[in-house]
Amino acid sequence: MEISLIGFAVLMIFIFARVPLGVAMGVVGVCGFAYVQVEEFGNPRGWDAAFNMISQVAFETGLSYSLSVVPLFILMGNFITEAGLSKQLYRASNAFLGHFKGGLALATVVSCGAFSAVCGSSMATAATMSKVAMPSMRKYNYSDGLASGSIAAGGTLGILIPPSVILVIYGIMTETDIGKLFIAGLLPGFIGIVLYMAAVSVTVHLKPKAGPAGVKSTWAERLEAVKHVWAICGLFIVVMGGIYSGIFTPTEAAGIGASGAFFIALLRRSLTFKRLTDTLVSAVRTTAMLFFLVIGAVLFSNFINLAGLPDALRDMVLGMDLSPVLVILAIVGIYVLLGCVLESMSMILLTVPVFYPLVQAMGFDLIWFGILVVVVTEISLITPPVGLNVFVLKTVLPDVKLATIFRGVTPFWIADIVRLVLIATVPAISLALPNMVG
Repeated sequence: MEISLIGFAVLMIFIFARVPLGVAMGVVGVCGFAYVQVEEFGNPRGWDAAFNMISQVAFETGLSYSLSVVPLFILMGNFITEAGLSKQLYRASNAFLGHFKGGLALATVVSCGAFSAVCGSSMATAATMSKVAMPSMRKYNYSDGLASGSIAAGGTLGILIPPSVILVIYGIMTETDIGKLFIAGLLPGFIGIVLYMAAVSVTVHLKPKAGPAGVKSTWAERLEAVKHVWAICGLFIVVMGGIYSGIFTPTEAAGIGASGAFFIALLRRSLTFKRLTDTLVSAVRTTAMLFFLVIGAVLFSNFINLAGLPDALRDMVLGMDLSPVLVILAIVGIYVLLGCVLESMSMILLTVPVFYPLVQAMGFDLIWFGILVVVVTEISLITPPVGLNVFVLKTVLPDVKLATIFRGVTPFWIADIVRLVLIATVPAISLALPNMVG
């Protein structure tokens, strides 16, 4: 166990030294694996085994059928973005909500949730919606804090509302059904949208000038706006409906979703040859980055498993006879602290291999735990000093101060805490739909 803790310490030093996460995990994993083989198991060919592990893990990861869902869902999100459906989603949401106080911020949250349903990326959702929603909110004199906060917080829904790349990674690492994880994210995602809307309402109640009401749309204008979002709604229903009913697997659903998004972009005449090339190249780059991270994570996971950290942690906790509730609270607390210094994918890759054997041994459902972990990770996306979504928004909106964005996300961070408590104390929120899945 001691060598595992040393490995974690070295890894954190590498991370703070700005060594790429995949490289850091891979180097520590390979060196640690070789050390344990040689020093603790007396294997003179320990370094040979460690180097062979690199090629084996890279080969198996690249050919993993389960991981093939990742590039397909990334490609689907890229095609949807190129089709310009984010503007139509915002227009439809604004048609129904824009006339309320804070209505444009409410529309931003709803459109972020809808865009997340076919994008699966938090950063992409925040970056895309900022270009669509921010000009409208500034036109009606919304405060920069509320405007940027609603975009940054709404973007976090991208890692929970299916299809979610992080849920795919979690499912592979814990050998949990990815389809059920997707279904489990629906209700918590919907609750997140509702609580974010409540946060907007409370904010404009306390500060009416932060979000003045806009112009009320007629029913003819609302129906016209809804006509333009049928494609994205239909694509989501086909993908998630097929998984829920058991007609096809998540990987097959990803293929159908990517194909459907491609034809939607073609029908909207927004996909030129150059844009198609850029979309494919972007999907390849994102996929390569994620696969590189996963390979590094598997190498590091092999090291800590060989060193016995998960088993030692499980035996220690079970031997202390602690309340399962206290254990979950401690794990959540660790995630909240890590969220202040690490981004979401790093947290998942570093901690899940250590925690999930303990959670499983204590009788908790891994699907519920996965949703709990993702919700905590969502919080990390908008909390200082890292707050990845906040920095993405700062890049897109350079004229808005970082402190203004962090102040703007505070009500949404509080709403996330409320949702976290609900999911932790009422597991049925996450498990009701998976228990009925086909």
